Amino acid sequence: MPAFICTACGTQYPPTEKPPAQCPICEEERQYVPARGQSWTTLEGLAQSHMNSFREYEPGVIGLGAGFAIGQRALLIRTPHGNVLWDCVSTLNDATVTMLKGLGGVQAIAISHPHFYTAMGEWSRAFGDAPIHLHAADKDWIMNPSPAVKLWQGDTFKPWHGVTLVRCGGHFPGGTVLHYASGAGGKGIVCAGDVLSVTTDRKWLSFMRSYPNFIPLSQGEVEHIGASLKPFAFDVIYGHYFDRVIATDAKAVLEKSVARYVAALNGTRGY
Repeated sequence: MPAFICTACGTQYPPTEKPPAQCPICEEERQYVPARGQSWTTLEGLAQSHMNSFREYEPGVIGLGAGFAIGQRALLIRTPHGNVLWDCVSTLNDATVTMLKGLGGVQAIAISHPHFYTAMGEWSRAFGDAPIHLHAADKDWIMNPSPAVKLWQGDTFKPWHGVTLVRCGGHFPGGTVLHYASGAGGKGIVCAGDVLSVTTDRKWLSFMRSYPNFIPLSQGEVEHIGASLKPFAFDVIYGHYFDRVIATDAKAVLEKSVARYVAALNGTRGY
């Protein structure tokens, strides 16, 4: 039986004879059902219609994706202790597997929030059942359970030295970013998904409960995001699209973006 994939958000569901009646991810207010209605594809179908593209941002940081569904790209973070696939895409084909194995494979998968869980179980199986690290606060949004899923709790989790998953919350209760201390030539990087959303001008960050439905976060939630990353040094933030990168002085950008957001909520111009 095929494992159907939602074309709107890219989430894969367990194998069934017919497509699911609906996609709970898209029915919820943080996502949406397109005007054309719900539609479905499969991994095999995507292999015929989409090809992943790749971009090396810096040594050891490679973006990959095909612009499917939400359009995010994943990141392969190559570290001395193993490679981490950050966030996930539905478009997994033989060429992608061959290329990544040539770069050392994938030893762990970590995902920012449920909109990017996509075909995570397929990715894990393709790379020797690599563990999938998800925050336990979002476990109810796992639509296609996998034995590779490892739920973590608390504020931080270290898959191995130099790599830290940080629970920021916000967009989802378990909203997570990845900090890699050795990125950016030792200045540190943050892989943010859209928990920290790099704006179109790539000069600021913004924060939302729902991006398509324009539901903002509260002051307290945004201040918590800033506080969660305060202990970490970083110079670059990689957002969830190929072109959404804060290329320098990213920690200061986060701080001023939190201040601007709070000022906007309070009706002041304190930034």
